[in-house]
Amino acid sequence: MSPPSPKLFSRTSPVTFLMTLAFTNWIGFACWQALVNNFGKEAAGFTGLDIGMMQSVREIPGFMAFTAIVLFLFLREQLLAYLSLFLLGFGIALTGYYPSLTGILITTFVMSVGFHYFETAQQALSLQIIPKDEAARTLGKVASAVAAAQLLSFGVIALSWKLFQPSWQTLFLCAGGATILLAAGAWAFFPRVQGSTPQNKGLVLRKRYGLYYALTFMSGARRQIFMAFGGFLLVERFGYDLSAIAVLMLATYATNVVVAPTIGGLIGKLGERLTIQIENISLICVFFGYALASQGVFGDWGAFVVGKLFVLDGMFVTLIIAQKTYFQKIADPADIAPTAAVAFSINHIAAVGLPVSFGVLWTTIDPSVVFYIGMAIASVSLTLAFLVPRHPRPGHETTLLRKADIAPAE
Repeated sequence: MSPPSPKLFSRTSPVTFLMTLAFTNWIGFACWQALVNNFGKEAAGFTGLDIGMMQSVREIPGFMAFTAIVLFLFLREQLLAYLSLFLLGFGIALTGYYPSLTGILITTFVMSVGFHYFETAQQALSLQIIPKDEAARTLGKVASAVAAAQLLSFGVIALSWKLFQPSWQTLFLCAGGATILLAAGAWAFFPRVQGSTPQNKGLVLRKRYGLYYALTFMSGARRQIFMAFGGFLLVERFGYDLSAIAVLMLATYATNVVVAPTIGGLIGKLGERLTIQIENISLICVFFGYALASQGVFGDWGAFVVGKLFVLDGMFVTLIIAQKTYFQKIADPADIAPTAAVAFSINHIAAVGLPVSFGVLWTTIDPSVVFYIGMAIASVSLTLAFLVPRHPRPGHETTLLRKADIAPAE
């Protein structure tokens, strides 16, 4: 790769490249996310169990992300990212034409293959081309681009729904088409981008990355509860319609556009250890609030409280940057691409089975049980966060080392 231009908005700037592709990916996925709960309930009569099944199917490609290692033998990360965006857009465009459980499961799977393969390729690229001392701040800028895409998506959906009442087919087709067009434009605009270190081929599993694998596994489990059931709680228990959901998400991502770069810079100052601890403490509080609201503890204020918690939960997702920069600091540079693929699979091990299991608990017992389990998962993740050194680097991956070994890193 040629030396990066000092100008941010340049076709040769790695930051501009990463922000553009992230924006494109989330234009599509955010539209799908905003539409699918209401589409499933109104057009296909979804129950909590059906939502759980759909989310489990959505996570299967994430679990299969390790197969990207095979694709990396033949395709550069950048090319895989473009092809994945095309597949994402195609799956989204088809969704509105199949308003049944089977149809939604199939289109969700197609869409999700594109989404998860893109995320794998992008993470592999970003940790290769961004210097370690700039990683947190740069990934904060990328997170801001993601939030901007989400803001635009939900804003357009909310406005379109209020003014025109378009069909489901029109909404999904426009979302998928926009994703494909933006991906094609990026392919034409940006030159080749790649890291300076050749990547190891094949499956890479290393003992010294064990804490990173554990944190990745737990984050996949706890975030799945928010993804699958946070929004559905709003729709099923508190009667939020499509426009209300979109407006709520607008508030979340309008905030993230502004604060994400700041959070990225703050992570660089606080360090990964403290940031991961703050993230999990926040999630424990949010899940507890969800559980109380689902039990009617807040009475007539329940819908208001859950809406506020949903916004806070959406903001905390930016803190996941700390896990990525932790790995970048401890990793062999040649391990980044294959480990990105493995990490995505690990992240989705729990995510494949949990939604269906939690859907059963939601339907047969009480929704609050799902959120109490979320508290327990976040508590385990918080415990793991105390094993992250204050200054991680190769040879100092965890605090579970002899004191003499970790003293310089602490």
